[in-house]
Amino acid sequence: MQLPSKPLAGLKVIELGSLIAGPFAARICAEFGAEVIKVESPDGGDPLRKWRKLYEGTSLWWFVQARNKQSITLNLKHPQGLEVLKKLLGEADILIENFRPGVLEKLGLGWEVLHALNPKLVMVRLSGFGQSGPMKDQPGFGAVGEAMGGLRYITGFEDRPPVRTGISIGDSIAALWGVIGALMALRHREVNGGQGQVVDVALYEAIFAMMESMVPEFDVFGFIRERSGNIMPGITPSSIHTSSDGKHIQIGANGDAIFKRFMQALDRHDLADDPSLASNDGRDARRDELYGVIDRWVGSLPLDQVLETLNQAEVPASRIFSAEDMFNDPQYLAREMLLSAKLPDGKPFKMPGIVPKLSDTPGGVEWTGPQLGEHTEQILAALGYKHEAVAELRRNGAI
Repeated sequence: MQLPSKPLAGLKVIELGSLIAGPFAARICAEFGAEVIKVESPDGGDPLRKWRKLYEGTSLWWFVQARNKQSITLNLKHPQGLEVLKKLLGEADILIENFRPGVLEKLGLGWEVLHALNPKLVMVRLSGFGQSGPMKDQPGFGAVGEAMGGLRYITGFEDRPPVRTGISIGDSIAALWGVIGALMALRHREVNGGQGQVVDVALYEAIFAMMESMVPEFDVFGFIRERSGNIMPGITPSSIHTSSDGKHIQIGANGDAIFKRFMQALDRHDLADDPSLASNDGRDARRDELYGVIDRWVGSLPLDQVLETLNQAEVPASRIFSAEDMFNDPQYLAREMLLSAKLPDGKPFKMPGIVPKLSDTPGGVEWTGPQLGEHTEQILAALGYKHEAVAELRRNGAI
């Protein structure tokens, strides 16, 4: 049986930049069928190759972040290297870059030049502060975007300084906005007959866009949301609790009917039937009382019994998963969220599955992150470079 085409098959994506935001956006495109050519410096390539846990000198993260991509090495400080890049961009659909604003312009590859070279090109630009404004030239990583965008201010406990999330969430959210913008621009090009355009994503704005009701609450009431630990401020009950065997559970019982079932499962019919607790505003006004009741109940039972009771009562809840929990969880396994792959020496390992799940044209993983420059000659041959021309580029230090 012939497998269905992936939804982005036929698109060519050129990835410039490194580390997280740009490469993650390109990875999503590659998982869903786009031909993604990652341009790397001959001098070591993407620094992500050496980040976090290394296996025989290469980051395990790299094998995931660069899956389904082709790697070409180009020296963009060499005119012949720039010429190769221009040929690639001349036939590309999307350029994804996360340099500091102005870097491509200094290379002679600003938007006006690229648009004239390829009017259909969509250019996704991910940067700390965007391509305009007084801060556009400042360096900005995801952590800075999280701080400026409002996430860090509300994360942590009220009596302690702000804390970070355990991953580079700012970069990853910016990458998602980049892909969304690219697909919007492609639809405009292909359905409305438009030309290519720039998708400008600032990391701080990517976070700011996720900050729910923060802006109107401040504007109307002068209210500033503060750090609130594990509870969801203004939405009750939704928090983390600790069982008698020292394990942690997230319970989200903030729906009106759910709260009633929850209290009935705890044999607290007085609270289940209390009209003042029938809606969220009433529950939030008695937040401390309710959390005390829940803390005492969870703390009196082992985690498995808590989960069983909540499951029977149809109350949303989950243990706080570690990686080890994920590896043994039937839901993760049933949804193919742990894919089997092999490292370059043949050692098997697991990598994250594909998100989202498409019913007719699902994404997939064809190969793991490539070696530096693994596809250089193949890509140059497709551009029309003969063997001697490639050898000359190599001798001249252009690749």
